Amino acid sequence: MESISRFARNTRDLLELVEQLAAKGVEFVSQKEAIDTATPTGKFMLTVFGAVAELEREYILQRQREGIEIAKAQGKYRGRKPIFSPDFDRVTAQWQRGELTAVQAMKKLNMSKATFYRKVRYSASFHREK
Repeated sequence: MESISRFARNTRDLLELVEQLAAKGVEFVSQKEAIDTATPTGKFMLTVFGAVAELEREYILQRQREGIEIAKAQGKYRGRKPIFSPDFDRVTAQWQRGELTAVQAMKKLNMSKATFYRKVRYSASFHREK
């Protein structure tokens, strides 16, 4: 593995994943941190580095939240721009008539599955209100 911080989001997940690998006869070796879980010292260091990586991630998220709050207070933060496709109504109409599969419609609109269905639900509720 390149780095512990890329392998798991928190220490508990890291230790569980390494334990699952060990149960299957696979030893975890981190190249960046030079940790080999085949040794007791390696297991200890894995726990320590995992905790440090988790702490670092929490600090990053905290600073991000603080930065967003400051930007909002200054009127500079508006969040992510909404995904908009001028062809949405035409393509979803084709999909609803069975002329396109959902996957084809998603590809034409360059949308993920979750975004496509969320926008379809929103569009349907919007049109019912009119």
